[in-house]
Amino acid sequence: MSRRYINQLTAQETVDQVFLASEKQLRPNRNGNLYLQLMLSDRTGSVNARLWNASEGLYKTFENGDYVRVEGTTQLFQGSIQMIATRITRVDPSEIDESDFTTMSTAEVDRLVVRIGEMLRGMDNLSLRNLAECFLLDNEFMEKFSRAPAGIKNHHAYHGGLLQHTYSLMDLAQRIAPCYPQIDRDLLLTGAFIHDIGKTDELNYERDLSYSDQGQMLGHLVLSVSILEAKVAEAEKLSGEPIDADTVMRLKHILISHHGEYEYGSPKLPMTLEAMALSQLDNLDAKIASFEQLIRDDPNVDSSWTGYHQNLGRKLYKGQV
Repeated sequence: MSRRYINQLTAQETVDQVFLASEKQLRPNRNGNLYLQLMLSDRTGSVNARLWNASEGLYKTFENGDYVRVEGTTQLFQGSIQMIATRITRVDPSEIDESDFTTMSTAEVDRLVVRIGEMLRGMDNLSLRNLAECFLLDNEFMEKFSRAPAGIKNHHAYHGGLLQHTYSLMDLAQRIAPCYPQIDRDLLLTGAFIHDIGKTDELNYERDLSYSDQGQMLGHLVLSVSILEAKVAEAEKLSGEPIDADTVMRLKHILISHHGEYEYGSPKLPMTLEAMALSQLDNLDAKIASFEQLIRDDPNVDSSWTGYHQNLGRKLYKGQV
């Protein structure tokens, strides 16, 4: 039987399929009976699931990040598809086709890594080229950078998501820079490359996605600055020359201000042309990716509009059905 992916599921559908499990919780209902709540995912998205009349024994049969076979039915709940499971059993990873759970192919990841390297090595600023080279030649960093998600809930929340988001942002930076000659193109391009590097340590992404201890306590803004400082010291040691202190400070400012607003967790507001441009482009790419995901996952297949999204305060137009 061919696989039904999450983005293909509709309400009142019988399901017998393998998914990746995460965020599992054993909770009591109002009557004190236990139920299991978890997130199920494949390469197309994720869906909330519940299994009523659960037990602690069942809860311990699998871990977050395990593959599980789920039997149950789907239903529409508050405008979204959810799954009511009747049975959940762990599946050996050797029985799984990894392509069912991989959003980006190895070939696509390799292509983006090469393209990012070409953009960075094409910069005119020698100091920034040397700095970029220290990142690109760091195999451990690049492996994490190529696998990490850009988040665990919102935009680009999948393995390779950080790489794809970074590439999109760098491509945007290269495209808009000629329109604004007053912007330092190389500084903007470098800022786009490093703006989220702390997410390589902020998040866990071996299989399921979650926050690391560093992520919980420090966050990716602090981690990004720390990584940048280490690479600056490395580049200066290898070249034998210091990187201009003002350039380093402006890069750090791009890092800590790219969320754009205090209420979005930015400790500083953008104060330079490059920081302002990066913040706007980052928001654009994240919003488009988020909207696209909401439209793609919407269960209202017979409507040209999505359901109402409380956090956005609006519905989204999908086009004529």
